[in-house]
Amino acid sequence: MRKWLTRSIVLYFLYAFIVYWYLFIFSQSGVPAPYEGTSADPATFMSGRELILSEEYSTIRNFLYFVTMPFEWFLLFVFLITGFSKKMQEWSNATSRYFSLQSAVYFFWLSLFVTIISFPVEWIGYQVSKTYNITTQSFSSWMKDQLIDFWVNYALMTVVVIVLYGLIKRFEKKWWLYAWLLSIPFSLFLMFVQPVVIDPLYNDFYPLKNKELEEEILHLAAKADIPGEHVYEVNMSEKTNALNAYVNGIGSNSRIVLWDTTLNRLSENEILFIMAHEMGHYVMNHIYIGIAGYLILSLFGLFLIHLMMKGIVKKCGNLLHIKSIKELTAFPLFLILLGVLTFASSPIVNTVSRYQEKSADMYAIEMTQNHEAAVSSFQELAKAGLSQVNPPALVKIFRYTHPTMIERILYLEEHGEKQSGN
Repeated sequence: MRKWLTRSIVLYFLYAFIVYWYLFIFSQSGVPAPYEGTSADPATFMSGRELILSEEYSTIRNFLYFVTMPFEWFLLFVFLITGFSKKMQEWSNATSRYFSLQSAVYFFWLSLFVTIISFPVEWIGYQVSKTYNITTQSFSSWMKDQLIDFWVNYALMTVVVIVLYGLIKRFEKKWWLYAWLLSIPFSLFLMFVQPVVIDPLYNDFYPLKNKELEEEILHLAAKADIPGEHVYEVNMSEKTNALNAYVNGIGSNSRIVLWDTTLNRLSENEILFIMAHEMGHYVMNHIYIGIAGYLILSLFGLFLIHLMMKGIVKKCGNLLHIKSIKELTAFPLFLILLGVLTFASSPIVNTVSRYQEKSADMYAIEMTQNHEAAVSSFQELAKAGLSQVNPPALVKIFRYTHPTMIERILYLEEHGEKQSGN
């Protein structure tokens, strides 16, 4: 056990050093020479101080992402190899003879210990955002959101654990297929209730106060055949200076939502372009395409997890204190493999997402025909979030679900030149 713990710690710090070297020393995020002085060059729309802060903030945030992302895997591995996961199962077994209650108790202890140990990491991320004036949220408000996160995730994941291990116990060879089938209605249900049940736990939503702007947005929505009687505003200025807008939910619970920071900082034309972008996702069925892609990946992912869990338990079961995948003790192994496969598939998922985002951009510019507002909206988004316009390659591959700002501004300008040429 000591040997494996020592190896894992050394490997983790080696990985962190490589990430640090890549982000802080090796990679370059400046604008290529041909684009210097263009509207895609941050030097044309950011002050000198904003340029420095955006590079610092983005690099630190990227470093924290890549370093903390495997930290939970490491914690779960420690729980397994030290026998702590087995001990938690013993505690849960002693509380009740009913498997569902045992699962709920086991996952409560697992969630609690992971949350407590990971808290300093989360706090560092909060402090970094606070230091660079991205986060405006007070510590008490931030802690409230952390507690809400804990209980919402616990409630949802407890259902998952009970169903998952009920299937594994009953259908050891085919559990992955039945779990996948059940995940379809569960995922659709979550998407349906999120706008009206989960999101309001964190923020206050109310109809857009600017009725003239609401009328303009609903006019765009009508042109796109998007159902909706109201546009919602959310008071994000209490928590952040970043900008955002979105259309979420499915069916009758779909919502058009604007952050009040976006309303306060952008012009009406810029807001209309952003809303047209979000409507483009709806019109091109990106939500449903995303669901279909998620289901395909999750089917293969669950099958791979099944094979890997069987192989790992067979070879390393004694080391990890796991006798069978049917035991709750093995759940941390499930989470580790799920996290690793999710991270490994992120380049593919992000590539598809970036394609969809570009399609939505092009839809928005065709609808609004206002290239100046489109470009300036992206410039304001970059300034408000202190975002790198041209991030390092690996950051883009693993983190960016949207095209980089330099890409978005350049293809919008190219579209404008073609339009003026015609």
